[in-house]
Amino acid sequence: MSITTKGHYFVYFWYCNKRYRYANSSCLGLSVYPNLLSHKDRAQEAENLRLEFFRAISDGWRPETVEKKKETVFLVDVAKEVLSKKLSLEYSQSYKKDLVRTEKVWTEYLNSNGLSKLKVNELTVELLSEFVRTKASSARSMHNVKRNISALLKDELESNGVVLNFSRIKLPKTPQQLHKPLLDIGVLLSDVRAFNGNLHLCCLMTYTMLLRPHREVRCLSFGDFNSDFSQVSLSGSKVKSKRNRVVPVPEVVRVEVFKRFTGNRKDNVFTLNEEPYNRDYFKTLWSRYKRQSRLLERDQTLYSFRHTGAIKVFEKTGSLLKLQQVMGHSDMKVSLTYLRGLEVKQLDVEDLPEL
Repeated sequence: MSITTKGHYFVYFWYCNKRYRYANSSCLGLSVYPNLLSHKDRAQEAENLRLEFFRAISDGWRPETVEKKKETVFLVDVAKEVLSKKLSLEYSQSYKKDLVRTEKVWTEYLNSNGLSKLKVNELTVELLSEFVRTKASSARSMHNVKRNISALLKDELESNGVVLNFSRIKLPKTPQQLHKPLLDIGVLLSDVRAFNGNLHLCCLMTYTMLLRPHREVRCLSFGDFNSDFSQVSLSGSKVKSKRNRVVPVPEVVRVEVFKRFTGNRKDNVFTLNEEPYNRDYFKTLWSRYKRQSRLLERDQTLYSFRHTGAIKVFEKTGSLLKLQQVMGHSDMKVSLTYLRGLEVKQLDVEDLPEL
């Protein structure tokens, strides 16, 4: 069994001087898909995959079976099958929407070009490259389509003995987006409070606790806080990185939350009943606030509160590790990219070598 640097598991073995590698057990007629699970669950499922192949080989299964069946597998069916599996897993709604859109465009592309009966062993990198370039309107969109079509095809293709190097699809670089930090936070928060109390508390939590507004903040219940509201504990199912996250609560936030508490810890902090607002609630509120605000500059968004908080943490501690922890990033590389996007100066002239 092997694992890639991106955390993908494979079972591989040699048969008749040929190396075979499988990411799932579909060729055995089973449904063991470790790489579709969250990172923390993959290792155990990968071990289950290894055991299934061990049993099958012991019972007489051989890779030729796949070679014979491979010709009847059509590309249009592969994407649909993987999509249905991914939609049943705990991915974000925006990611699922992206996959649904990509699968639809991929199916239309195959049908309109007379490729609906194209077999998996007939797919080429050149065809994928043409699809990505013709079905995306910008460089950023191209990278998104490439990532999604890879997620829908790559593992299933390899389970059918087809290995394609998706990195050969060369795309234009996307211009780096600069997230503008907020300057006078106190004045801005006061203005937001006058506009809407829920939006004010959301901005306050996003800035002081660095929580993501549209899910982590919106779905907060009083039960996520400890008994004196001085700490928030979020399970992996509520966090983008899928890792448990524990965040201290500043006094200014603790006071605001305690004012709202009516005794039922199952209640949502904003709706004051057990159901949270819809996914677009804070997005809509922010759009309305932005239209009437004279304090905001171009490219300043609701996430600018989180970006500004990140800058303050890094400037105060100088520690990438602490920044990664407080931001809830799964990898320090994400934190580094984050700082670059904010154009945070990480070196002073005095830090550079002298002659």
